[in-house]
Amino acid sequence: MEFNTKTIHGGQEHDKAYGAVMPPIYQTSTYAQTTPGGHKGFEYSRTHNPTRSALENAFASLENGKYGLAFASGLAAIDAVLKLLKPGDEVISTNDLYGGTYRLFTKIYEDLGIRFRFTGMADAGKIEDFITPATRLIWVETPTNPMMNVIDIETISAVAGKNNLLLAVDNTFATPYLQQPLDLGADIVMHSATKYLGGHSDVVMGALVVKEKALADRLYFIQNASGAVCGPMDSFLVLRGIKTLHVRMQRHCENGRDIALFLKDHPGVEKVYWPGLENHPNHEVAKKQMRDFGGMVSFVVKGNDAEKAIRAVEKLKVFTLAESLGGVESLAGHPASMTHAGIPEEERKKLGISDALIRLSVGIEDVSDLIEDLKQALE
Repeated sequence: MEFNTKTIHGGQEHDKAYGAVMPPIYQTSTYAQTTPGGHKGFEYSRTHNPTRSALENAFASLENGKYGLAFASGLAAIDAVLKLLKPGDEVISTNDLYGGTYRLFTKIYEDLGIRFRFTGMADAGKIEDFITPATRLIWVETPTNPMMNVIDIETISAVAGKNNLLLAVDNTFATPYLQQPLDLGADIVMHSATKYLGGHSDVVMGALVVKEKALADRLYFIQNASGAVCGPMDSFLVLRGIKTLHVRMQRHCENGRDIALFLKDHPGVEKVYWPGLENHPNHEVAKKQMRDFGGMVSFVVKGNDAEKAIRAVEKLKVFTLAESLGGVESLAGHPASMTHAGIPEEERKKLGISDALIRLSVGIEDVSDLIEDLKQALE
C-alpha cells in the first residue's frame, strides 16, 4: 500500500458492529465482562480503548512499524522512552532540540541520575567519540527545532547498532510523509501528534512507533503503568487529521519553498534556515533521506536585531504569533522568548538561537497572502 493510501486506510477496518467507515468514539472507561477476565479484548480504557487502538494502528502503518502507542502529549511519549533507562545510564542527544525536551532531560531526569551528553550531529560519524560504557540511548531530532539542522539517520543508526544502543528519532518536523526513520535503522520514532499528524491545532497528543515486539511490550507496560494515555475523542480527532496528512504536507512543502526563497532575497533578512536551500548545512543528506523539505522555516532579521524581530512578529496579520506548529494555519514564533526560553541564554547562543531568530510554521493558505504579510511586517 502506497503512503497516500495508508493515510486513509492504513491499519484500519470498518466497525464490526454497524460497518461505520470511521472508527466510532468509544467514550467509555470500562467494558462489560461475561466472567472474571472474560472480555472482548478491552477491559479498562487506560490499558486499551478501541478508538485509541485504531489510531495506534494508523501510527504504525504510516511509519512502516508494527506497534504504535498514543500518549497524552509528545512529552509524555518522550517520558516513556526515558523510563526504559535507569540511574547511571547516559543519553547522547542532539544539542539543538525542542526546549520542552531539553527541560525534561535536564530538569527531571538528570535529577534522577541519568546523564545527558548534548552535541551537534552534523557530522554523524563523530558521535562515536561521545559513547561510553554507560551509554544506552541516542536521541535525534531532524530537522531540528528551531535551526533546521539535518542529521544523517542511517549513519547514526549504524553507530547505534555497532554499539548495541537504542536510537530514537523525533520525526515531528518531517512527519512520515517526508521521512521514515525506522526504515533508516532507528528503533523508536516519536511524534508530537499535536503538530502535523493532527494538523488542525485542536488537540494535544504524542506518539511512539517501533518494530520490535520486546521493545513495544516494555513501552506498553510503561504507558499503562504510568497512565499517560490520550482520550477517545482526541484519538478520533488525530485519526481524522491523518487522513489528509499527505495533501496538507504537499501544500506545506510548496509554501515553505516559496517563503524560504522570498526570505533569502529579502534585504531585511540576514540568514534563512530551510533544508531545501542548496547552501543549507547537510542539504545533500536531506535530499537523500527526505522526500521534500517541509514547511518549517527559521530566519534571522538583518543586523541580528532582536527589537526588529519582536516588532516584525507583532505586526504579522495572516501569520499568528503563537506557540506550536504544523497546523493548517501559519504560525510565527520567537524561540528565544517562547519555545526555547527554558534553555539558558548562553546555550541558546552557542546553538545559533539568537534573540533575532524567528521561526515560521508555514500553513496551507494562499502563499501570496503569506508573502505579502511577511513583506509588510519586515518593512
